[in-house]
Amino acid sequence: MIADVSPTLRPRANPAKALGDLIGEFAFEHHGTVAGVEMSGITVSTADVRPGDLFVAIRGARRHGAELAQAARENGAVAILTDPAGVALAEGAGLPIVVAPEPRAVLGAVSAWIYGNPGEGLTLFGVTGTNGKTSTVYFIEAILRQLGVVTGLSSTAERHIGGVETISGLTTPEASELQALLARMKEDAVTAVAIEVSAQALTRHRVDGTIFDVAGFTNLSHDHLDDYGDMRSYLEAKAQFFQPDRAKRAVISLDSEWADELIRLATIPLTTVSSRAGVDADWRVEVTDEEPRGVSFTLTARDGRTLSTIVPVIGRHMAANAGLAIAMLCEGGYEFDDIATAVERAGRIDVYLPGRSERISGDRGPSLFVDFGHSPDAFENTLAAVRTITQGKVIMVFGADGDRDASKRPAMSRAAVLGSDVLIVTDHHPRFEDPASIRAALLAAARETDPLHQILEVADPKQAIREAVKLAAEGDSILWAGPGHQNYRDIEGVHTAYSARHEARCALEEAGWL
Repeated sequence: MIADVSPTLRPRANPAKALGDLIGEFAFEHHGTVAGVEMSGITVSTADVRPGDLFVAIRGARRHGAELAQAARENGAVAILTDPAGVALAEGAGLPIVVAPEPRAVLGAVSAWIYGNPGEGLTLFGVTGTNGKTSTVYFIEAILRQLGVVTGLSSTAERHIGGVETISGLTTPEASELQALLARMKEDAVTAVAIEVSAQALTRHRVDGTIFDVAGFTNLSHDHLDDYGDMRSYLEAKAQFFQPDRAKRAVISLDSEWADELIRLATIPLTTVSSRAGVDADWRVEVTDEEPRGVSFTLTARDGRTLSTIVPVIGRHMAANAGLAIAMLCEGGYEFDDIATAVERAGRIDVYLPGRSERISGDRGPSLFVDFGHSPDAFENTLAAVRTITQGKVIMVFGADGDRDASKRPAMSRAAVLGSDVLIVTDHHPRFEDPASIRAALLAAARETDPLHQILEVADPKQAIREAVKLAAEGDSILWAGPGHQNYRDIEGVHTAYSARHEARCALEEAGWL
């Protein structure tokens, strides 16, 4: 069930910790009286402050969090943790102030200490990579559930604690939220957790204070160069995950060109998996069938044992991600034969992937898929999967994020043209960027790729998907890439309620297909 609660989940009861003990544990400087002050939680957001919290005031892009110290106090904060520059800004609130040179750099360790090091005693699986993180953590969780394990999950789309689900914010939550989430999971008898770990989570300290049992790598391709500048720096950000202070063991997919370099940078025991023919990997994934409702594959383990099953989502890359998930589970201590028995008993990996090649259409009319992919590699893989199961033409609808890595937009357009028969360029999250200029860049690259390709510009995505459905017939397929599971559009900083899945269903209903 979907819980109608804040996505910031905390333990229901957390033993209070003395502020003086925190200062002693981390050798922090402090200002003000700390005697008798006790903390029961920690947060970086004034909106999330609860009575008894330590408020961590971090310098932001536009203002310093210490400017909000009075608001934090009014909401129940009992102390402030900030940097030297924040002390003068926060002292007017009258709370004791703890000082650290870089509060974000200690946030994970401090949060873990306040919540009693909740990662200890849980089996933690973390997945990083440009694409495939979400599907892999969902596959891990689904198989664990089929094994009878009480599970937790943290993904771009959702957070799960057993059967309770909430909507996510960041791909990987802030360190304070992650430690609170793990503490709540442990409180609710969870024993194994699958977590998406983004590059930003590693370089911005969101997973500090946590050591994963198994780290998984899906792939690396063009994305986030607005943050990292070049592919080498992006890889090095990911490589931080494969060190002893982050994880105990690793499973690395060899399906992308940067995998060999990642292996050279990793300093923990690792094993490899691949779905590519002729690649020497410890685990092998072989796709045996593809159809609109899923892909069948056989996984061969290092010792030669095999497992054959189905994932209910299209794409060879999904089979590769499922193979990675199974290899990670085995590295985490679960038995291959038990996994094989569980998935064979069900006849498939019993998983639902929100907004990942999600089939919205019914048994009649064109097949319509909504996907979260927003990189050239994601477009290429998903369009190839759609093409494989399509008898007629492939129609693609997509836009690009504003105020994000603009260097990937031409490659996105090229992949879209090369993989489709009809292309419709629309708006997505313009943020503070002019949406017309985003579309113009996408259209120019698309027309340069193939001047004869059928390319339409429909600014309003609600109308774009309806135009796609009008152009489609029985046996055709439509891929709407970008929005996936998201329930809003970001327009000039305002999150406007919006669901691509809902609009896709409405378009099919209006056309008489549902």
